[in-house]
Amino acid sequence: MDWMPLILALVLAVVHLSARRMVFLESIPRSKFLSIAGGVSVAYVFIHILPELKEHQESIEESAQVVAFLEHHAYLLAMLGLIIFYGLEKAVQDSKKQNPDVGNKPKKSAFWLHISSFFIYNGLIGYLLVHREEAGLWNLLLYGFAMALHFIVVDFGLREHHKGRYDREGRWVLASAIVVGWAIGFMTEIPEAVLALLFAFLSGSIILNVLKEEIPQERQSSFWAFAIGGIGYVILLLSVG
Repeated sequence: MDWMPLILALVLAVVHLSARRMVFLESIPRSKFLSIAGGVSVAYVFIHILPELKEHQESIEESAQVVAFLEHHAYLLAMLGLIIFYGLEKAVQDSKKQNPDVGNKPKKSAFWLHISSFFIYNGLIGYLLVHREEAGLWNLLLYGFAMALHFIVVDFGLREHHKGRYDREGRWVLASAIVVGWAIGFMTEIPEAVLALLFAFLSGSIILNVLKEEIPQERQSSFWAFAIGGIGYVILLLSVG
């Protein structure tokens, strides 16, 4: 048994459980560390995840009819992932506006919809610790590092939305999702064609979840920190690729 994917799954779970202690992130202007982490996440998507879709294309074309209509349009799944998570973000924002008397917190139904979606999201990331296109310890560590930084960004956004409810319940659910994803990957293997489509969906989701944290004007994000994180990680990925 290869223990490294399990170790990384546990490390990523700990990131979710401990990110709330990073009090230096809670500042305006936005912490440059969060902008750097966002840049690293997006860099990983564009340099590693999206190019893998092309490599999986033959598997998609030979798959069952349920995915055959996507044989030349796997990138539509990336767009779908972006749209779905944008829709979730809007639903949570609307729910907050409907609850001004409780500190603008989203309704409980919106909270669980949000957390359930991220449970699947985190589960897929955990699964990919076991089944990925690039083999080797170094590539696995690069993936784990990028996802750890990404989880800090995601965790920060979810905590801003859901306040104490996220700390009491949400973070535990999302931490467990990573380990569940790893366990599914350890016990079984999703067909390559389906995995390619899940890769596409994940890439669009990651892009949206990073940019929604960086773009709002009130965040006062650092463009240069985001650019340095992205360009620096691109250089690292290309140098070891």
